[in-house]
Amino acid sequence: MGHNQSPIDIHNPKLTDLPELKMDYKAVPLSIINNGHTIMVNYAPGSTLTAGNKTYSLKQFHFHHPSEELIDGKRFDMVGHLVHADADGHLAVVAVLFKAGVSNPLLETLWKNIPSEKDKTVEISTVSLNVEDLLPSQHGYYTYSGSLTTPPCTEGVTWYILKARSSLSNEQLTTIMKLYPRDIRPIQELNHREVLESQ
Repeated sequence: MGHNQSPIDIHNPKLTDLPELKMDYKAVPLSIINNGHTIMVNYAPGSTLTAGNKTYSLKQFHFHHPSEELIDGKRFDMVGHLVHADADGHLAVVAVLFKAGVSNPLLETLWKNIPSEKDKTVEISTVSLNVEDLLPSQHGYYTYSGSLTTPPCTEGVTWYILKARSSLSNEQLTTIMKLYPRDIRPIQELNHREVLESQ
């Protein structure tokens, strides 16, 4: 029954002098799971996101097809959600929007290693990855206070939706479409929340 739920349709954000996102992501061995809702990669400790005076550790990232977020009513082909937590357990999620185009090498690695068995984490120490390879080169963003988009939809989550897009190939898009044709939550009411946009 909360009023600060995610995802939302972003329109008319307020242009604001916001801190840059400092992403210090390290390469880690692949730990991947097909949990029946999405493809998720667990991230070993040591990678951080800093926004202003707040620093969060990257815990995992996963995907939704199509994108859960809308920008001016437009939905994208896929979104990656990078889930972080600070020392007190506060969550911050970086959303990376994808549109079909050029192949993404990191997605190629992940899709090749999707476990056939659901709910079983597969550790592949011989495969190294860096989530930075999913990101667009520009890190301007929209931000607002929302929730997790999967149960229990906990509120108090700080969202950072990157304005620039990443790309994936049509073949990579088809792979996720076949597995999860529509693993998204409906758009939620904004309820007087303010969405800020970095300059």
